[in-house]
This record gives sequence, structure tokens and C-alpha cells, in this order.
Amino acid sequence: MALFDLPLDQLERYLPDVPEPADFDAFWQRSLNTADGCPPLLDVQPEPTDLELVQTWDVAFPGFGGDPIRAWYCRPAGVSDPLPAVVEFLGYGRGRGLPHERLTWAAAGYAHLLMDTRGQGDQYGTGGRTPDPHATALGGPGPMTRGVLHPDDYYYRRLITDAVRAVDAVRALPGVDAGRIAVVGNSQGGGLALAVAGLVPDVAAVMASVPFLCHIQRAIDITDSTPYGEIVSYLSVHRDAEAAVRRTLSYVDAVGFARRAVAPAHFGVGLRDTVCPPSTVFAAYNHYGAADRTIHVYPFNHHEGGDAVHTARQLRWLRSRLAAVDGAAPGGRQTSNNPASELFSEKQNSMTPAPSAPGPRRPSS
Repeated sequence: MALFDLPLDQLERYLPDVPEPADFDAFWQRSLNTADGCPPLLDVQPEPTDLELVQTWDVAFPGFGGDPIRAWYCRPAGVSDPLPAVVEFLGYGRGRGLPHERLTWAAAGYAHLLMDTRGQGDQYGTGGRTPDPHATALGGPGPMTRGVLHPDDYYYRRLITDAVRAVDAVRALPGVDAGRIAVVGNSQGGGLALAVAGLVPDVAAVMASVPFLCHIQRAIDITDSTPYGEIVSYLSVHRDAEAAVRRTLSYVDAVGFARRAVAPAHFGVGLRDTVCPPSTVFAAYNHYGAADRTIHVYPFNHHEGGDAVHTARQLRWLRSRLAAVDGAAPGGRQTSNNPASELFSEKQNSMTPAPSAPGPRRPSS
């Protein structure tokens, strides 16, 4: 793909006016409240694997409306001290898959929670296990257009709420340093990471690679690649729905969340990316609320961005940011006996959740 968006020197200064609804904060406080009264964890069970250096648990936590959301919780075996945690969100169409598919963060010494994506998982990888029981509102067949005619019905209202509740869940797991939580994702996952950073002000770091859901109004005007192309296709049939659709999308635009975020941030962008066009990524980056932010630009790459090169940069950057919180690095004290014996119950062959309260969120306006 040839370069098609703004030149890099203009992207670096690109600070568009991205309107947001007057009740943006109140809407999200009301959405997060749908799971009030639920415990942070519903179930935690050990997951047998043939991995010797990583332990895995199958986790369920309450998301939007208390719906059970699946996740994999992995941590390095033989470590008993509380670890900083990375909460990871997945790209569009992907489910959590199998626990050995994503080992980078646990191998780097972090506790790692990989959230399944409700109602997705049938396009890539090895699937997911979380249905979306609310997928009945008017709209198109795919997640991008599901319930798109009204903000209350929209799919991404539920998914973003799930992502916030994933942070509550990881903080309730034993063996996690609740003060050092990072959120990370690529594409759709990057947009979710930015949303969480805007709704959970005390996350320690955010990493968003080629993030989706940024400056959505521009995206649907300059690209018809999926997933934004699903909106274009929907409006080509439902010709009178544009105003309602654009209003709904304004509630989930990651630029609005980025404005509110205060955690250090690490971005990545491919200048030939037609899936998440570079100007939409720079809109979120340039509006981001914290001064401690960096972006890596990959001039010759499409939606893969920096791929493994970018992951190496994330690892180095995150170690420095989380160590700065309290001077400690990920890892912890090694033990020669049962891993994390003080934290996990072998007798019940399950994990005992640590008492934890949800972290503070941005109050409604």
C-alpha cells in the first residue's frame, strides 16, 4: 500500500477538533455501574498445560451487566512475590485462544491477564469462549455495527466496560501488585487500552499499537477497510441512519478517553495502514492527556506496525516505567518449592482471590 494519509510532518502536528457528547462522562459512569454489586472475580481455576515455566489459570469475571467474561491469567512459575501485571486486549475478530499462544508478558516476568472478547473469536486464531448475550439490538451483523443506532445498545459500550472490569479482576488476583497495572493492546485492543486509561486514572502505563476506534468520524470518511468498512457498508444500505450512527460512535471514540488519560503512554503507528489510518492514531496521540508519551512510526508498514520490533521496544519501555513506580523491576523472589506457595491453595487446586476493591475511576461530570 502506498502512502495515502497526511505527510508525517503534518501528522506530528495533527490536533483535530474531535467533538464529544456533553454527557460523555455520565454515560460511562452509568455504563460501568451496570456491574456494581458483583464481586471482581467469579471463578478462578488452574488450567493444565505442558508449560514448565509458566502457570495458567482460567478466570471468569463480571463485565457489562455482570455478564461472565473469560480470561487467561498467566504468571512465571516459581515466583512468590507480587508481580506487576499486564492486562491485554485483543484485536478485532480474535478470541483469547489457547493459553500458550501469548507468553511474552509472563516470560518477561509479569503477571498477565488476557481478556477474551465477548461475541468475537471466529475470524482469527483459535477462538474464544465468551458470548455476547445482548446482541439483539438493531444494527448490522458484525460487532462494529451491532446496536449502532443508539449508544445504550452499542456493542462497544459493553466491550469497553468489560475492559475496565478486567483491571478490577486482575487487582483481585493473588500475586499481583495492584499499584503497578499496565494495559496493552493492538488494533481493537489498543483502542480498548486507551479507553481503560481514560476511565481508570491510576493504571501505571498504557501501550496502544495501531489503535482502533480513534477519530472514528475521520476514519469512516477516508477508509473502507474492515472494521471501519462495516460502518460504510451499513450506511450505504441504511441511508437515513448517518446522524444516529455518528452520534453513537462519538461515545466510544478513543480520542475522548485519551484526553482524560494520565498514565505514561507508548504508541505505535504504520504510515501505510488503511485499517487504522495514521491520522486517526496521531489524533489520539496528540490529544493524549499525559506529557509522558512516545510514539514509534513505521513508515513502510501497514497494520502490522512494528510487529516484533515494536514488542521489543514495549518491553524495554514498560520495564522502565513500572520500575519508576516503586523502584522495583518485574520478576520477584525465586522459590525452589511449590511456586507462589503462600498465595495459591494446592489443597483446593484453585486460586484464592485476594481482597481488593476496584480502582478509582473518573467521576461523572
